[in-house]
Formats: sequence, structure tokens, C-alpha cells
Amino acid sequence: MPDLTRRSAIAAASLATFAAALPALAQAPAGGGAAWDLTDLFPDDAAWDAARRQALAELPGFAKFKGTLGTSADALAAALSEQTKLDRMISRIYTYASLKADADLRVSANQEKEALATDLYTAFGEATSWVAPEILSVGKARIDQFVAANATLKQHFDFQLADILRQADHTLSPEGEVLLAGTSAPFSGPRDIREQLVASDIPWPTVTLSTGKAVRLDDQAYTLNRDAPNRADRKLVFDTFWAQYGKFQASLGTAYLSHVKADVFAKKARKYPTSLAMALSGGNVPEAVYRALVRETNAGLPQLHRYFELRRTLLKLPDMAYYDIYPPLVQLDRKITVPEMRATTIEALRPLGPEYGALFAEATAKKWLDQLPRPGKKSGAYMNPGAAFDVHPYLLLNLGENYEGMTTYAHEWGHAMHTLLANKNNVYEKTNYPIFLAEIASTCNEQLLAAYMVARAKTKQEKLFYLGQQLESIRGTFYRQAMFGEFELLVHDKAEAGEGLSGETLTKLYLDLLRRYHGPNVAIADTYGSEWAYIPHFYTSFYVYQYATSISAASYFARSILTGGAKERETYLNVLKSGGSDYAVDILKRAGLDMASATPYQAIIATFKDTLDQCEALMA
Repeated sequence: MPDLTRRSAIAAASLATFAAALPALAQAPAGGGAAWDLTDLFPDDAAWDAARRQALAELPGFAKFKGTLGTSADALAAALSEQTKLDRMISRIYTYASLKADADLRVSANQEKEALATDLYTAFGEATSWVAPEILSVGKARIDQFVAANATLKQHFDFQLADILRQADHTLSPEGEVLLAGTSAPFSGPRDIREQLVASDIPWPTVTLSTGKAVRLDDQAYTLNRDAPNRADRKLVFDTFWAQYGKFQASLGTAYLSHVKADVFAKKARKYPTSLAMALSGGNVPEAVYRALVRETNAGLPQLHRYFELRRTLLKLPDMAYYDIYPPLVQLDRKITVPEMRATTIEALRPLGPEYGALFAEATAKKWLDQLPRPGKKSGAYMNPGAAFDVHPYLLLNLGENYEGMTTYAHEWGHAMHTLLANKNNVYEKTNYPIFLAEIASTCNEQLLAAYMVARAKTKQEKLFYLGQQLESIRGTFYRQAMFGEFELLVHDKAEAGEGLSGETLTKLYLDLLRRYHGPNVAIADTYGSEWAYIPHFYTSFYVYQYATSISAASYFARSILTGGAKERETYLNVLKSGGSDYAVDILKRAGLDMASATPYQAIIATFKDTLDQCEALMA
């Protein structure tokens, strides 16, 4: 698989920021030029284009290695080294083009450069697609002999080779792989149909709020208005928006269930017992991890129900409804500039020790960051690690000058620090950590920042604000993502059992989950069950659970760092330094955290409970 697909996953996941799951960030101030310096990648566009043409010219030459991988250890090492060289070169080319494109989406010339870079990566994937099948044809015994006999293979490629061999039982013949690869376009049809329906075909209604403002309630407007200060406005937004989705549940259900059927087809073709097993196989994550998350989240639901009662009390509501879950518990209008964000985050991360602190201070002072929103700039936030090994990571943010902006700052710099530590301690081929680990580094930074802000709050109101932000983060990132994961599991299990499903049955399944997760004291109208159709992430099957596992692991490490000493800190930093040198679950297990056990999920629920205790004590 081309490195673009793996490396860009971290950026893509951060960019998404789960708009469907988390409260919208406050509107940020306009203005602010790009602060990053792309000359670290290429001095100018001409140098970039020369490198692109050179890479394109070198790709056909890779074919000379075909048929040689089983002849000797040296031949295998030579082929894989050449593949790495091309990968590093093309990664740098793509990073430059994608960053230029995102800096201003209105500049068509830069969009064309990104398209050329994407085409280059596609060509790279085609030119190297024969490597894994040929390694499998050589066989495990001979490959193991080669690794034992060759220093380059042992140092750079042993994990990569073992991973390819591990999946031998689920790899088809070369002809079968070509045939299955051809299904990617038609199998993306359900997602495309859903996006088209939502973007252009559903007639979104217009409502008039109590302020007199008329709002056309599409997905974006719903996100911006679901936390309206006026309760009647919130109810109007929810009732109107979800009723409109409900009118199209038959078509949207057909689209999603077609996607699920594609998963069932693929799992049969690749000889997996379940769609879940197939989805987790790439990262070698045991099914027990997913099922432990669902089980322990359900065991922790009483604390979530307790949170909703706290929310009702703080918002001074006579009762609690689903449309009351988004307004902030406490208002705190405090401007925080980007220099203040940096200074505060440096202090908050001191528990991570002098090595981390010095590297963070040095990195954040450099021109690796495009921080403020402006017309034409890509929305969202991400850290792009594409060329980080040879240059450094780049970050695109659209910061609001408030606490939410500061948490985003700490989050994305957590990704960047993970990349820097992974690159410093590994060869290139073992730096590329998976999403399962990536979100731990970013979320742990958020947890340490929250603890720092709570400890230094000057008033009860301020402390309640920071505690409330922490509660809402756990609700949105742990409980809600686990609920999404449970929904996906229920739907796939029923589809694999041959049960008939429709948009109506999906709405009923989701409504049952909503009511179970939110408890008997949160009123949830039947029409709100159509929310499943609003979540685009369901079209990337069994993906969202990683946000819940990540915040669980991050909470575990943050608690151990804050209550422990140098040993606990180094244990955590060693996770970051491990990069992609092993499977994520094994890296965490060496750090004392078994993600298939109850421990990490009980840790996040304990943090949630402690935060609730603090809020209730302050209110008393």
C-alpha cells in the first residue's frame, strides 16, 4: 500500500475532528497569513516539479526487481531499499503540493499540483503492487532466513516483512487481488450516494430562531445552532433537522446497508470470520479490544447518566432533553492569543519532563504552523507528517482565540511531538505509527492541559468551566464514539446473520442505543433516531472506536504521569518513541496497558467520575 495512504491517515483523522460527534469550535477571528516555511521542502515550484518529474521517470525502473525477491537476501534488501527511496521522495513531493493547496483552496494552480502529486502516488502504488504477493510466494521460511542473514533486512524491514507474511491466509492469488482491487470504485458508491443526497438532493428546511435569524438547516447549520442559548431554539433545530433526515431514511438506509453488504462480501472473499475481524486485521488489533470497549462503556453508563443530571442542574433546566447536550455548562469569555496558548501549553506539559519540554519549546518556535483562519484556507486542523523524517512535520490549524482553540493547539502539537520522537528513535521504515497510537499522544496533551487549567483556576466559575470542558470531551470522544462503535457492530452482526434490515430498522436500533446511553431522565423523541444517517464515518467501517480507545489510554497515562514520577513518564514517552516499530496493542502492552482488558476503559470512567465529584463539590 502506498505510504501516502498510511501517512495521510493521521492528518485526515485530525482534520475530520469528528464534527458529527463533538461540539463545534467557537468562531475564530479572521485574518492571519500562513506562518509555515515550505522552502524547507523545496526552494520553489520549479524545484518541486523537477523532483516530481524525476520520480515519475524512475518508477518504471523498479520493475527490474520483479522476480528477484526470492533469489537472495541481498536482492530482497536491494528491492525494498529502492522502494523506500522512492517512497521518501514521493512523500516529500506530495507534502509540498498538499500544503500549498490547503493554504488557499481558491488557487487552481496549487490544486492542480496536488492532483499531479496524487497521480504520482497512484503510479507508485501500481509500480510496487507486485511486491507483497511476490514476498508471499517466496514463503515464510525463506524470508526468515534472509532476515537473519542480512543486516539491512533485520534493521529496516523485519517488521514490514513479518506483517506481510502474517496476512498470507487473507491474501488472494495475484489474479484474485487484481479482481478485488477493482471493486474499490463500485464499493465507494454507497458513500458517494450518501454524500450527494446530503449535499444537494435533500431539501433542507429553513427555521426562524427567537432572534429573528432565518437558518437553512443543513449539516453545517445544525452543528452551528444545536447549542443555541434559547432552549426553544434548540428544540426547533433538533425537531426540524432530524425529522428531515427521517424522511429520507429509506434511501439513506439503502446506501448504508449496501456499504455493509460490501463489507460482508469482502470478509468472505478474504476468509475472515467477521467484518470486524477484517477491519481490525490491518493493525493486528484483537477483536477482544473492540468488545472490551463496548462492554466497559456500558458498565460505565451510570456515570454518564449522572453527568446529564449535573448538566440539567448547571443549565437550570426543569428537565433534560437530548437537545440540551451541547450548550456549555458554564460560560467563560476569555480571549487567549496564540503566544499565550504556547506559553500555557509549555507549562501544562512540564510533567512530561525536560526532554519533551525542550523539544516542544524548540519546535513551536519554528515556522511549521499555519495557525489562524483566513478566506480560502482549508478548514479544520491537522498535522501532516508526510515529509517529517527528512524535514519536519507541518501543522494546519484554524484557531479561535479561546480555550477550545488552545486545546486544539495542544492536541495537534501532540501529534507533531509524537512524530518527532518516533523519527528520532527509529529508522524511516519503522516511524509510521498507526491511528490507534496517534490519538493517544494528542489526547494526553489535552488531558494534561485540562488538569493544569483546573489546578490554576482563580474562581469557582472558572474551575467549573474547565471541568465542564473535560466532561464534555470525555462524553463526546469516549462515550459517543463507543456508542457509534456499538451501532456498527450491531448492524454488521445482523447483516452477517442474514437478517433483513432497512432504514427504518436502523433508526430503531440507533434510537434504542441513544436511550440506553443517555438514560431514563433524558427525553429523546422518536425522530432523533435518524441521527445514524448524519454520521459519515460509518462509511469507514469500524474506525471510530479508535477515538474511544485512544482517550482511554491517554487518560490512563495522564493519571499515571500526574500521580507518579520519572518511571511513569518514561513509560509513556517510550510509547511515543516506539513509532511504528511494532503493532500498537503490543507497544501498549509493553507499557503495562492491555487494551483488551477492562483497565484502560475503567481509567477513563474513573477520570469522568472524579471530574463529576469535583463539580458537585464546587456546586455544594
